[in-house]
Amino acid sequence: MRGTRKPIPPAVEQAHPTEDPLAMPFEIGGVRIANRVLLAPLAGIGNWFVRLQARRHGAGLAVSEMISSFGLHHRNERTLRELMRIHPDEHPVSVQLFGHDPDVMRSGAETAAGAGADLIDINMGCPVRKVRKTGAGVELLGDPDLALALVRAAAEGGRLPVTVKLRSGLHPGDRSGFELAIRLAEEGGVAAIAFHPRDARTGHAGSPDYALTRELVERVDVPVIVSGGLKSAAAARRAHRESGADAVMIARGALGNPWVFEELTGRRAAPPGREEIVGELLWTIDRAEEHLGTERAGRYLRKFYPWYMDRLDAPAAVADQLQRGDLARARELIVGLADPVATT
Repeated sequence: MRGTRKPIPPAVEQAHPTEDPLAMPFEIGGVRIANRVLLAPLAGIGNWFVRLQARRHGAGLAVSEMISSFGLHHRNERTLRELMRIHPDEHPVSVQLFGHDPDVMRSGAETAAGAGADLIDINMGCPVRKVRKTGAGVELLGDPDLALALVRAAAEGGRLPVTVKLRSGLHPGDRSGFELAIRLAEEGGVAAIAFHPRDARTGHAGSPDYALTRELVERVDVPVIVSGGLKSAAAARRAHRESGADAVMIARGALGNPWVFEELTGRRAAPPGREEIVGELLWTIDRAEEHLGTERAGRYLRKFYPWYMDRLDAPAAVADQLQRGDLARARELIVGLADPVATT
């Protein structure tokens, strides 16, 4: 079956312009971005083929999963081989780094640039404890001088435009992220700010404060990209409208749904059919096997399957078998889902 599948074509820029504001191009530090719908960094997920998938379906830019600047600095073999892999069709691509040491960040940015990154992004929003305890991620909101030193070091090392992604604050009512974003734009020379208007303690609960994002847009002279709560095309359009941001950044809303980029850029009006969903999942399996090998890909993909099974309304028995079987069995089951009668 693998040899007979029609290949899915690579992404192409829109041939016909649209009036949709999200489909309009813009620039980040002189790098042209074809539209204003971006893939967010997805920890443990956003490798080269996930980014390539988003680009194929119309994302103007995809950001890598969070990569340790220390891993790059110390030339960790797996970090370099797997996390720094960039496909030629991804460009422009942004590589997100995290860390707390300016010298190490300078070195890491140099390595990322050498691997082909077009932009360097620094994570200042991750609330995970193992990241925070090192002084990285959202912990940097409490140390703005260090945050400034990190973006300057990344710019020196990579000689590329540097962006940041951060949250609004550390706890409810705290605006330290908002204030830091202004300083990073005015003093740090960042080329853009991806802003998640929820505090670290709140996490993904509650409603993002898009009014605060609009306030940031009015205060800085660099593009502001709104993130957080964009689980659907409708939610992304609402966030774009209410925040006044230059672009939107889709995270969990793209999991198992790369078609959201087509929808937001005017390339798609109808949802994908079963055969299209099945074809996309088979493409993902092939790319994962190419990236990780058969055995590791079989385990890795178990977190991907539920996103697609929900869209296919797959029987529970099929979903269960996908979590237990190898890649050969997974392909067999998924091909069967193209015909709903065969799985009932």
